[in-house]
Amino acid sequence: MKAISTLLLFVAILLSSCVKEQPRTIDDFNFNWKFTLGDKTNAEQVSFDDSAWEDIRLPHDWSNITGYQKENTAASTGFVEGGIGWYRKNFTVPASDMGKSIWVEFDGVFCNSTVYLNGEKLGYRANGYSSFSYKLNEHLNYGANNIIAVKVDHSAYADTRWYTGSGIYRNVRLVKTSKVHIPQWGVRITTPKVNSSEATVQIETKVEGTNDDIEVEISIVDADKHAISYSKNTDGKKIAKQSITMVNPQLWGVENPNLYTALISIKQNGAVVDQVEQRFGIREFRFDSDNGFYLNGKNLKLKGVNLHHDMGAVGSADSKGIWEYRISQLKSIGVNAVRMAHNPHSPLLMDVCDEQGMLVMNEFFDEWHNPKGKSINYLGDEAASHDISKGYSDVFFEWAENDLKDLIRRDFNHPSVIMWSIGNEIEWTFPEYAETFGTVNKDIDGYYTTPSYDTVLIGNTFQKITGGIDSLTIVATQLAAWVKEEDTSRPTICGSVIPSVSMTNGYGKAVDILGLNYRAADYDAFHKTFPEKCILGSENWVAYSEWKNSINRDFVPGIFVWTGFAYRGEAGPWPRKGLNISLFDFAGFKNPRGHFFECLWKTDPKVYMVTTPASQSEFSYTKEEGWKFDMHMTPPPVWNKLRLWEWYKVNEHWNYSKGENIIVQTYTNCQEAELFLNGISLGKQALANYSETDNIIKWQVPYHKGELKVVGYNGGKAVDEYMLGSTGKVARIEIESDKATLKADNYDVAHVTVKLYDEKGIEIKDLETEIVFDVTGNAELLAVDNGWEMNVAPHNTNKVTTHNGKARAIIRSTGKKGLASVSVTTGDIKGQEIKIGMK
Repeated sequence: MKAISTLLLFVAILLSSCVKEQPRTIDDFNFNWKFTLGDKTNAEQVSFDDSAWEDIRLPHDWSNITGYQKENTAASTGFVEGGIGWYRKNFTVPASDMGKSIWVEFDGVFCNSTVYLNGEKLGYRANGYSSFSYKLNEHLNYGANNIIAVKVDHSAYADTRWYTGSGIYRNVRLVKTSKVHIPQWGVRITTPKVNSSEATVQIETKVEGTNDDIEVEISIVDADKHAISYSKNTDGKKIAKQSITMVNPQLWGVENPNLYTALISIKQNGAVVDQVEQRFGIREFRFDSDNGFYLNGKNLKLKGVNLHHDMGAVGSADSKGIWEYRISQLKSIGVNAVRMAHNPHSPLLMDVCDEQGMLVMNEFFDEWHNPKGKSINYLGDEAASHDISKGYSDVFFEWAENDLKDLIRRDFNHPSVIMWSIGNEIEWTFPEYAETFGTVNKDIDGYYTTPSYDTVLIGNTFQKITGGIDSLTIVATQLAAWVKEEDTSRPTICGSVIPSVSMTNGYGKAVDILGLNYRAADYDAFHKTFPEKCILGSENWVAYSEWKNSINRDFVPGIFVWTGFAYRGEAGPWPRKGLNISLFDFAGFKNPRGHFFECLWKTDPKVYMVTTPASQSEFSYTKEEGWKFDMHMTPPPVWNKLRLWEWYKVNEHWNYSKGENIIVQTYTNCQEAELFLNGISLGKQALANYSETDNIIKWQVPYHKGELKVVGYNGGKAVDEYMLGSTGKVARIEIESDKATLKADNYDVAHVTVKLYDEKGIEIKDLETEIVFDVTGNAELLAVDNGWEMNVAPHNTNKVTTHNGKARAIIRSTGKKGLASVSVTTGDIKGQEIKIGMK
């Protein structure tokens, strides 16, 4: 046995010593950049002196780093500055690389980027969300220094309705391979036949750089690196199409997101000249106009959220580790789908959705050739002038086809993607749609009341108003056609706000599925009028009624609530930097509504409790009339209907004045809940008694200092409990990390949470106090936050004031193995130090 082991070891060493140079290399191009804010003449030239510029690494978001400012910023984009920024990087390419095909890939640059190599312009990209690449060969200096320079023009800092960030805010790579090669996004994988016993995998490979015959070899391996299947194509065509049959495939789904890797090798004259690895999943899905959504043959309700592309304290500076954390948090409360609102998101996020089993509605853009209003001081003022708000709509007709098709090419192989959305609420930019709706539906509010679906009346009214010209439908039809030119395996969709008019005129008919934004009142009338059309709740209030309207109708596949995480922008008045109308706040802490929706979307027994002084609550109680609800609309100057997106006024603590009447609200999926105050039962109530209204069990309780506890019961048995306690002064700080170890790769992150406790060990949930972080060893403090929408303090610091008694830091690994130490202090109190390993 020992001799055999020695022989195997010798063979392994011999084989490793004979490994040839890889035909393709992909270099991390994120490090050793120079940056300056402000326009610089001739900064693209090799001779330009950048010695005074800042040394930075990518991804980089200068809007986040420069911080929040009240003046010369915009509420729409989160009160941060834009401007013009320049990036430069010095790099070498050895003479031995001459003859190779070399290009640089940018995952996203916001916005209006112009890229130069050694003073020569490579190209321009207007869209700040698009991924793109440039060939470098023509202008490279082999065996000598090269300068790549990028000018980013975000002077129009109010160019969208939400936070964008500024700069090279996603990853950059340098790719080197043979002259004969697979281009960027040159592999497409589909699974046209799928069942539990057999699947057909079709792989289409594009080859560039030769007119000679080539061979394409494909090996498929599973997650454990076991070879599953093999295929060889020798027809010599530049687009090789191969079909592989896989027996007993491991299907990709929301519970078990099984992934395979296809290793595609290009051979010329018997030698491998290029090689690409492409992950994919085997799954089958379909939408049915009567019965909703099916994944791998099983009916599934979409429990979806909308996401913007910023990541809280780091702004838009892309981080896979942060996306992993955020998607896992969403999964933990039952979310199974994400709508990428309202633009192409990070490729890293797409990878995470594949890995964690999150279905994706992939979206193109928020506005087409007619812009939407942008706000300066507060949401809804729409006071931004064109010079500071000009954006993608100005160049839509020039770039739309290219950008839309690039999105599809880039994300084609992600099994998580199940829909291509061509736009969001575009009808608002075509006044004739709203005018038609208003003429047909006098004296009703379309948000809440079912409108007329008299197609003859609607059509005649629209014809009279417009003369029959409907440019919205024309553009939508073209966009949908461009999608089908790239992908016929997935349906198209758009987010519609006036579906009765859109379907009658043809806009809604341009797509396979019509998404209804805040239009649950239309569900039944729509389905009756257009029974063959698939619909979906593409944007919904974070409200029980929205979910109830979905689960009570088989033909509604599910909903996408607005939003999963709090996001910057759509803000104001200062210092409100964004909207916490979500399931998780800016720092990633679960909101009360997150707990509420967890009770709706998960079956694990759960109770949670919040409190509100009766004098402030929208709920009121009398013995004669029982519980009543009086919605408090958002006060001016902000649009008063914003309250529809906001949650109830609630607190997560038990600290009030003696005898003050408090409305105690319990979120639960248990059959019953019982409330105890200092050990005395205040009664047991059934959830069913509230299921027709708001699904919140309520008590009105005079405040008394002590312990408030709620217990959940199923079948008369206690299955969960939750406690709030009156608290004193801070006596202890608790610090915890979501990860015990990080990869020593310069990228991996840990989320470190700080909580405060009094002398009795009860968590304090209503205190604001400054926390100071100290990070030493082989990690760095990346950012801090407290989750509050009014927090406009810098994030790139070691100090943060707690909100609701909590704060959070994001710690990033370095490239060194070993340990990092993290500790915190508040005043004279120091928390226990924790260690995080770097491996």
